[in-house]
Amino acid sequence: MNCISSRCDAGGYQWKMRFYPAYIRDAEHWVALDLVFLSEASARNAITANLSCRPVDPCGNNLSPWEGIVSVSATFQRASDLSQPVWVKRTSEVEASGNLKSDSLTVCDLKAIPLPVCDLPQHLGKLLQSGAGADVTLVVSGKSFVAHKSILAARSPVFMAEFFGEMEETSSPVVDVQDMDATVFQAMLQFIYTGKVPELDEKEEEATILAQHLICRVPEIDEKEEEATILAQHLIAAADRYMIDRLKLMCERRLAFGINVNTAATTLALAEQHCCSQLKAKCIEFIAGGSPETLRAVLATDGYKHLENCSASVVTELLMASHARKN
Repeated sequence: MNCISSRCDAGGYQWKMRFYPAYIRDAEHWVALDLVFLSEASARNAITANLSCRPVDPCGNNLSPWEGIVSVSATFQRASDLSQPVWVKRTSEVEASGNLKSDSLTVCDLKAIPLPVCDLPQHLGKLLQSGAGADVTLVVSGKSFVAHKSILAARSPVFMAEFFGEMEETSSPVVDVQDMDATVFQAMLQFIYTGKVPELDEKEEEATILAQHLICRVPEIDEKEEEATILAQHLIAAADRYMIDRLKLMCERRLAFGINVNTAATTLALAEQHCCSQLKAKCIEFIAGGSPETLRAVLATDGYKHLENCSASVVTELLMASHARKN
């Protein structure tokens, strides 16, 4: 189908408008336009554009501002995304209307409307902070947290079973959470509501920035990494307990980022206990694939002694991997 196209900028994005003098619709020829997105929008911030058109009288007898306008709106995210056509007029009507002058037709008004970033996590974070509408109190190591059963249940199958299954906590306004540190539970609760754990994100980002500017390790970096590692170690157990898969994967990533001589054995034991295969492989690679000095240093840690006592099979895997590397 023949068309005339023209590129333009609007709203900080690249577009192409295509003009069809004889677009076939229901066996009739129409004057039509459509819009092609030439840029890329972020997954969180798709672009909505409105293409509004009307014929302009070449003699200067303009219509009222809204008379004769036809338009289409569409949401764009990837390059080459298309809008639906704007049907201006039948070709025969345009030819008879006097809108053509020297085969020229003026039509278009393009407005790009960026969609705002989704603020649901911020709103839910404020809801958690304020406690408005809370219907359950969770007591963890003597500290109380108010929350909303529906939100907890939507994010965790375990909470779903506790609050809306046949377990005794279904109607109870107070739930006692055993065997968990209050700080860890608070971080998990923050993730449930917002999808983030600021303590992990901030410490990783700050440590990375510092490392980019300093050649050697400094106590500030080590301290931040250690804090984030300890939190991630506890959180991965909490995420596994409550079946919050994304949090578990996020903790795996953070622990893999911070593997060192002091943490390798402890993290390996944790990975084995909570079925984190990728993290386990990273730890084994670090211990068995490093230098002899690294191996000796790891074997001397308390974490390795704990690993020997709690998981002989992992120690066997580690020794086999180390032997394979030597050969």
